[in-house]
Amino acid sequence: MMWILLFTTLSAGLLEEARDRQDSAWITAQVSRLNAIAAKPGSDAKANYELALAQSYLAEVAMEKGDKRASAAAAEAGIAPARKAVAAQDNNSEYHRILGTLCGQIIPANVFAGLKYGRCAMDEVAKAIELNSKSAENYLSRGVGNYYLPPSFGGGIDKAIEDFDKAISIDPKFAEAHLWRGIALRKSGKNAEARKALSKALELNAKRLWAKTQLEKTPEK
Repeated sequence: MMWILLFTTLSAGLLEEARDRQDSAWITAQVSRLNAIAAKPGSDAKANYELALAQSYLAEVAMEKGDKRASAAAAEAGIAPARKAVAAQDNNSEYHRILGTLCGQIIPANVFAGLKYGRCAMDEVAKAIELNSKSAENYLSRGVGNYYLPPSFGGGIDKAIEDFDKAISIDPKFAEAHLWRGIALRKSGKNAEARKALSKALELNAKRLWAKTQLEKTPEK
C-alpha cells in the first residue's frame, strides 16, 4: 500500500518493501525500535499508530508464511497502541482503519476469535469509511476482513469481492486490491478470473512475493 504518513525512524515505504519480500526479521527489528519510541512518556498518537502499523505488517507476513499463531500474536500486540492512537485522534480515518485491520488479523488463527474481535474489526473499519469514503485502503481492509470473517459473523467471499472492486474503482493501480480480488475469486472457483486479477497485481507490483505465490498456485481453469 501507499502511505502518506512517515515513520519517526523510517519511511513507511521501507516497511512496505519489507512486506513485499516477506522479511519478517527486518520488520521485527523495526517493531522493537518503534515500541521503544511509543513507550516514552508523552508519546503521541502518531508514534502509537506507527507501532500498530508495523505490527500489522508483521502479522501479514506471518500469515503469508503460514504461521497463523505468530500472525495473531503480532496483530494482538498492535491493538493496544492502535487504541491509544484512536483515543487521541478519534477523527482520524487511518487510525480507525489500522485498529480494525489488526482486530481482523487475529480471526484467521482461531475462528472463535471472531466472537471477541469480529465486532471491533467491522466497527472500526466502518468508522474509517465513514470518516473517509474515498480511501481505497479502507475498502481493502473491509474486504480482507470479510474474506476471513464467516458469513455467520457478517462476512463472506461475495462481500469481500464487492469491497475489492470498490477499492479498485477508487484506485485502479492499487496492486493489493487486485491481489486480494484474485484470491477471493479463486476461493469462489473462478480460476481464470483469479489469474487475471493476480497477474494485474504483479504487473503493478512485481516485487510482491506473495502475489507470485498466489498466481503459481492458481489453476488455469
